[in-house]
Amino acid sequence: MGYAPYILKAIQTSVEAGHAILDVYHSDFSVEYKTDTSPLTLADRQSHELIVNHLSEFNIPILSEEGRDTPYQVRKTWDQLWVVDPLDGTKEFVKRNGEFTVNIALIENNMPVLGVIFIPDKETLYFAANGSGAYKLEKKLPSEVIDPDISNNEKDALLARIVDQAEQLPLSRSALPLYTIVGSRSHQTPELQAYVEEKRREFGKVDFIAAGSSLKFCVVAEGRANIYPRLGPTMEWDTAAGQAIVENAGAKVVRFDNQQPLTYNKEDLYNPWFIVLRDT
Repeated sequence: MGYAPYILKAIQTSVEAGHAILDVYHSDFSVEYKTDTSPLTLADRQSHELIVNHLSEFNIPILSEEGRDTPYQVRKTWDQLWVVDPLDGTKEFVKRNGEFTVNIALIENNMPVLGVIFIPDKETLYFAANGSGAYKLEKKLPSEVIDPDISNNEKDALLARIVDQAEQLPLSRSALPLYTIVGSRSHQTPELQAYVEEKRREFGKVDFIAAGSSLKFCVVAEGRANIYPRLGPTMEWDTAAGQAIVENAGAKVVRFDNQQPLTYNKEDLYNPWFIVLRDT
């Protein structure tokens, strides 16, 4: 697999961070609120520290939701960087509905080339790298994934075993019985509701799947939805890993306004509105 050392380290790191998150999830945790009123928990902070510690071995800069203060004058010189959301879906975490993820992406020349999404509560892993396809591995993670003493030779074998046990995405290329839209569970906007109504007028009837965090990308990557329209604010760390996965599964992520791809490490870390569109 291309990018083998990076993808394995991202997988190992996301799983270990996910297990740390679950320790907090199953405790009587408290919730703080940032200046933008978004929630913050001990799980966010612990996951951030663990991810930064593990990924630092590559000497590649890291842009993370919990470490976002690097000035653009510094960042703009980065041709390669990790973009990380240590806990995507903190609102879902606080609601205890299980729909939260760890997102890790590698960016080269402003585009995602590798992505890992781990769902701790479901022990489910999505991963992809350019030139190698996209995969889903559900509840079959080898125990060596979080073994810190694994040798380099064993790492190659471990990655091969993970890929062999995983299902390649999309899981199906068959046409869906109904035009299916996946959208946010906790961030639905009037614009999204209007978009869904527009599609109902166009197709007569549509199916709508509500999902939290980066799971919406995964639904499209699997082939379970035709489109994920995001007509509201997101940050680069919300989308980078998901974009790598859906693009390597044959879907595409484009801006809503001009149909151009989303790019990364911009001066403004907010994304424009975008759509994730399945290639049928």
